[in-house]
Amino acid sequence: MKDNAYFDNASTTWPKPEAVYLFIDQFQRSHGVNPSRGGYAMAVETEAMVIQTRKLLATFFGFTGSANRVVFTANITDSLNMVLSGLLQSGDHVVITRLEHNAVLRTTQYLSQDNGVEVTQVPIDATGGESATQAQSAAGVVSVDAVRAALKKNTKAIVINHASNVTGRVQPLDEIGQLAKEFSIPLIVDTAQTAGVLPIDMQSQGIAVATFTGHKGLFGPMGIGGFIINEDIDLKVTKFGGNGILSENLYQPEQWPHRHEVGTLPVPAIAGLHAGQRWFNALGESIASAYGITSGKGARTLKVALNNDDLDTPLNAKQHALRVTDAVKHIHRIEMRHLEKLLDVLTRFDHVRVLGGVNTNFENPQVATLSFVSNKVSTARIAESLDADYHVCLRAGLHCAPLVHTDENTIAGGGAVRLAPGLFTDDEDMTQLIDGLLDVLG
Repeated sequence: MKDNAYFDNASTTWPKPEAVYLFIDQFQRSHGVNPSRGGYAMAVETEAMVIQTRKLLATFFGFTGSANRVVFTANITDSLNMVLSGLLQSGDHVVITRLEHNAVLRTTQYLSQDNGVEVTQVPIDATGGESATQAQSAAGVVSVDAVRAALKKNTKAIVINHASNVTGRVQPLDEIGQLAKEFSIPLIVDTAQTAGVLPIDMQSQGIAVATFTGHKGLFGPMGIGGFIINEDIDLKVTKFGGNGILSENLYQPEQWPHRHEVGTLPVPAIAGLHAGQRWFNALGESIASAYGITSGKGARTLKVALNNDDLDTPLNAKQHALRVTDAVKHIHRIEMRHLEKLLDVLTRFDHVRVLGGVNTNFENPQVATLSFVSNKVSTARIAESLDADYHVCLRAGLHCAPLVHTDENTIAGGGAVRLAPGLFTDDEDMTQLIDGLLDVLG
């Protein structure tokens, strides 16, 4: 039995690719200096890595504007705080959904109470269509018509959680993006559960602001996030301080991204994102070759050549876009195989209910996250037993998404048990978890 069978990838991916660990360490040892603060070679090379990482992320998210509109933050919660607080003011209206994370719920709650922003929470379809098949497919998905009905003359933004961190259901982003374009309303997307798992194309999907975190599907470390924002959107500055440029000016500089990045950047974490992007590129290249990497273990140990010369030789943008798309689709296929096995086990028990409904045919897109409850065994007991007896790492509770649990009637029972396999989940992990589920639920 493994010491840790890890099924908490919706919280953070673990482990990371070896290339990420290695490059963070390598870069910190060779370039552990402050970018934009000095003209000596090491500082210039460090800044070059930061700039190149912005470009790689812009390509990864299908952003066609300037890479200067890629802003680094502490995490996606920080990003959503900055974007919503910088975009909305008194008298404005914002449309969100009831599947949002507290990063959106709490921020909009404060904006409503303290800043006079009007908030509409669009409900999630709990029943789907008229038939059982339609209901199974559509449950847990926001209706585009409901979003349309919520719009008002003073609506200044639509905020969508691309995939629920509780049910794993993916929202109809393309259709909502078209709706946002139709009414010229910025669409802000929380990609915490989908970046690195599903292809995201800001240009074609009508996304005005993509917020992201580094430590989940992008396979970077904790402590780094960001947002990418269209050039036609003016965002009020909400943080102030030094950033190494125009120090004589007592007001925050206007230049992007510096106007929203204050203090020393988390260079080791950005280096991790940089290595993650190159790892995606290498994975995509290996998939396209005759000797493609298909297993999670093989992908984890995939060799990625990174040295100081790479800082002056950025990856070809078009090639990077194609390779990372192949890599992301490959990762999603592997994770969905794990999810199918887990659903097969859970649906054997009449006393088990999967939140959001069972999506075995995946007629609606899904990420490899599911949550369940039992009317026979408590949520706390299931989680404790799987941890203590089978060394399974998972998260039980409300998952910082209280409205999902309110709508699913799971608050009183302490929430739900969440399982989130990942690319590096192997057969031993799956066997350990399934044995535990059969024992605890049986």
